[in-house]
Amino acid sequence: MKVVAKKIEIPPCDKCENISSSMFCALPKTELVQLSTQKSFSIYKKGQVIFYEGNQPQGLYCIYSGKVKVHKLGDNGKEQIVRLAKTGNVVGYRALLHTDNYHATATALEKTLICFFPKAVYLDLLMRNSEFSMKTIKVLSSDLKIAEQMVTNMAQKHVRERIAEVLLLLKDFFGLEEDNITINTVLTREDIANMAGTTTETTIRVLSDFNKSKIIKLIGKKIKILNIGELAKLANVAE
Repeated sequence: MKVVAKKIEIPPCDKCENISSSMFCALPKTELVQLSTQKSFSIYKKGQVIFYEGNQPQGLYCIYSGKVKVHKLGDNGKEQIVRLAKTGNVVGYRALLHTDNYHATATALEKTLICFFPKAVYLDLLMRNSEFSMKTIKVLSSDLKIAEQMVTNMAQKHVRERIAEVLLLLKDFFGLEEDNITINTVLTREDIANMAGTTTETTIRVLSDFNKSKIIKLIGKKIKILNIGELAKLANVAE
């Protein structure tokens, strides 16, 4: 018996369930309807690259579902994750604003559906709609604040503090599963190491120590936070 693959359909922008958490929430319904006629969408498998560092931007990517990491290669060839993105977020907009090539690579962390808006469409919206422009500025400011905090932490904190803070960041950004203790994303130990600015081996050892101390519980690649207060103390941040 032949199995027919279920066709995936993306709703028009004005009916998108993610619109309230997207920068497009600033647009009136009439503009959202028009925007829908100009978008396309693609499905990315886990590990598939959405755009490469150094390439010229052709448009804006809006995540309909899934998770994405934005990462750079350092001078030593080591990857550094500079940003995470989830459902409702956009990626690739800074290169469009700066009329420059991509300064980082974007890769799907899981199966991810993405709507694509051509460069001319996005820039035209910025020129015509002041509310949309302000929303873009706020998104940019928020991303810069997180990036600055990550740089400060890497420069001033010890490795155990950095890894503890990465776990808290993942919890805050992606949320928890229904059990209210499991971080709602799966990152490799290498990805966690790249966020914390350390080696994979050190990350495995520190996570094992946290596990033994019953601060977290490791189940495969899943991480459960058992003692949020102790984890915040280790990260040297306010709970």
